[in-house]
Amino acid sequence: MSNQLTDLEKNVLAMLQEGFPTDSLTPYADMADRIGMDTAALLALLEQWVSEGRIRRIGAIVNHFHVGMGSGAMVVWQVEPDRMEAVGLCLAGFAEVSHAYQRPATPQWPYTLYTMVHGADPVSTRDTVKRMSDACQVADYQLLLTEKELKKVPPTYIIPDDPMRQG
Repeated sequence: MSNQLTDLEKNVLAMLQEGFPTDSLTPYADMADRIGMDTAALLALLEQWVSEGRIRRIGAIVNHFHVGMGSGAMVVWQVEPDRMEAVGLCLAGFAEVSHAYQRPATPQWPYTLYTMVHGADPVSTRDTVKRMSDACQVADYQLLLTEKELKKVPPTYIIPDDPMRQG
């Protein structure tokens, strides 16, 4: 596997980092057409990149506020090391959880598991967190309600040469 990208690969990466078209039933075909390649060739290249480990996955980033989930909270949980995996799987098993991950504790911040929880409103979000606490048997947590959704900006690896594609 060469680390050098061809011009075509650079165009594919530039297109991917812009995100998928949100008004299309055929996003891969539309992207391939914009790049000037066949859809099957685009899909084959993406599969190759996954198999080579160049990319891990391609997935959607859902704006929860646009799909009726008007409340969100980062919930931090203090979990004993020997319960970490079981509690992490329990918390991540809730449909309202979009992210669940582990971080090291510090003397100033003892929380080791983090979840992003979504609900229709703050009351339903709090109710979900209480159900999570009960189900996973973790009483020590902090619920940090989202006050403002910041603009999510993906990383930029390639700046396209085509001035028509710059947003």
